[in-house]
Amino acid sequence: MSIYRSIFIASLTCVFAISLRAQDAASPNDTIPLSVPKGTAIQVVLVKELRIQKVGQSVHGRVAEPIYAFDKLVVPVGAEVTGQITQLQSVSGGKRTLDALNADFTPSRKVQVEFNDLQLPDGRHIPIHTTVTPGSGQVIQFVTNSPDKKKTAKDTASERADQAKEDAKRQWDAAMKQVHEPGKLHKIERYAVAQLPVHPQYIDAGTVYFAELEEPLDFGTEPLTPEMAASLTAPPPPGSSVHVRLLTALSSATAQQGQDVEALLSQPLFDGNRVVLPQGSRLKGSVVQVRPARRLSRNGQLRIVFHELVLPDGVEQKVETTLAGVQAGKGQDVKLDAEGGAEANTPKTRYLATGISVLLALASAHTDADARPGDVGGNTGNRAAGGAGGFKLVGLAMGVFVHSQPLGMAMGAYGASSSIYSHFIARGHELVFPKNTAMEVAIGPRPSAPSTNSPKPVDTKPEHPGSPSAD
Repeated sequence: MSIYRSIFIASLTCVFAISLRAQDAASPNDTIPLSVPKGTAIQVVLVKELRIQKVGQSVHGRVAEPIYAFDKLVVPVGAEVTGQITQLQSVSGGKRTLDALNADFTPSRKVQVEFNDLQLPDGRHIPIHTTVTPGSGQVIQFVTNSPDKKKTAKDTASERADQAKEDAKRQWDAAMKQVHEPGKLHKIERYAVAQLPVHPQYIDAGTVYFAELEEPLDFGTEPLTPEMAASLTAPPPPGSSVHVRLLTALSSATAQQGQDVEALLSQPLFDGNRVVLPQGSRLKGSVVQVRPARRLSRNGQLRIVFHELVLPDGVEQKVETTLAGVQAGKGQDVKLDAEGGAEANTPKTRYLATGISVLLALASAHTDADARPGDVGGNTGNRAAGGAGGFKLVGLAMGVFVHSQPLGMAMGAYGASSSIYSHFIARGHELVFPKNTAMEVAIGPRPSAPSTNSPKPVDTKPEHPGSPSAD
């Protein structure tokens, strides 16, 4: 009898323990730490231009992208960030020589900065220790992909994805409204000063730095409710779009097809008031297409696809994604196609710049015999045109004061040939996405067939047997 009684008591104890465990899983006493982990990148934008003077010089900026801890906004856009210049790198002798030949005797030096103070809107100062990501420190813009013409108005998921993409673009534009854009007159003055042989160096307003935290930031905890726990197990709704930052630096010059790529959700994904994907979730994928820049101004291309979603607790889900938007340097002029392929785009201003250089070279070839009777200083003006085309203001001065027609013609020919080579013959621009580049990734099925407007698959093999493809 005692044996049966013992078995009954043991069974009842197990049932009671299981019941308590189930209650504890939904207990309001469970909490989630609101911590911004080490390695999180704070995007700092300089709202005013800064004239470079010395190491230790103060640098002020504002947060350009909100920072979340799990599902809570802890550092909003506009929070002030302070740091200083830590190093002004020296310029190599070769670069100094080349710049001097182009009438620039104060070549730009690479500037290293760090940020060490974060001020929240409520006035609190949080000491931070950061390392600026290599490749950041440039004026950037947010580029979205071209619309897919095959989508119909009745496609709810597609409409939701398009809306999310537009919201991301508006969010970035709103953050950039903090920047005090210089007026047209100031831009003209800056351009004129930059043409002088000796000129100061500036960091432009709108320059963005990715400052990685060396230590985590603690913002307390929040309760884990049963509703929140249940929502975290649900798959992302169709047409969802997430904000991520790239953890794998990519360049069309070095990336390999099949290379692993990883990104981290920088903002949580909500479905109404429910958090579906918390900040800290990861996307894993690979490079599916790559072409390095080549001669004849052919630019680099990249296409990446994320196919696996990993929640902070380690649970994995298979997903289909498309790159819908990306941060890129304004100098790259990046464009995205409907399927998320990225390519560095050459601006059309190269035709105008080259045309002006050729016209100045032709003007320098005119002799005194070509001048009309009564013209004053006609030949001097032609020499000055050639000098301006070849060596900027120094060439202009030489053309005016050095009475040598061959010299003016030589400088004009140099300027024209240099412009033609750099814009049409030299290697094109590489496509570069530094670590911590912000991206907008649409989660949903990719088109089954490529759009007619999409670039054709690129050939990564050499153009000629035995010759390197990256000439």
